[in-house]
Amino acid sequence: MFTGIVEELGEITAVETLDDACRFRVRGPAVTEGARHGDSIAVNGVCLTVVDHEGDAFTADVMAETLNRSSLGALAVGSRVNLERPTAVGARLGGHIVQGHVDGTGEILERKPSEHWELVRISLPADLARYVVEKGSITVDGISLTVVDAGPDFFTVSLIPTTLALTTLGIKQPGDPVNLEVDVIAKYVERLLGAQGSTK
Repeated sequence: MFTGIVEELGEITAVETLDDACRFRVRGPAVTEGARHGDSIAVNGVCLTVVDHEGDAFTADVMAETLNRSSLGALAVGSRVNLERPTAVGARLGGHIVQGHVDGTGEILERKPSEHWELVRISLPADLARYVVEKGSITVDGISLTVVDAGPDFFTVSLIPTTLALTTLGIKQPGDPVNLEVDVIAKYVERLLGAQGSTK
């Protein structure tokens, strides 16, 4: 489990394209410290497994399903990525419960800077709109954010200077894709209420 609090802004240093998968080498000194084969690291909100690590970088394989459902397929050598290790049991939950299982992708539609923060509007797939509510939580490229406004096909978030400086949302521009993970609690509630209704 992750919390959506990005630990480090890493960089893709190598991309190997396979028949039905892709292998990334990611530089991230903080998240690779003490890393072992089989550990999980979230890359732009996608939970990946460490295959190998050496020095300040690790290697992870990404299967076709993940490439199709997320924006990882658009990454290239030099791409900056948000990195987070799983939260430890008993640690503070600084963001919200994040699984690292991307539900879909959106697109940066607009950025409106102001003196102390920036409002960003992001497109929202129709099948995810019901899970996104005003003042609720959403994960964008692995970042736990609070929804400012929720429309039928978009939502907005306000970004503080720290988020702009330390994550990919500080450099992404209109037209760029982002990974979205909606609040898992909303999905469980929907499933439970649906099952309850079917027994009547």
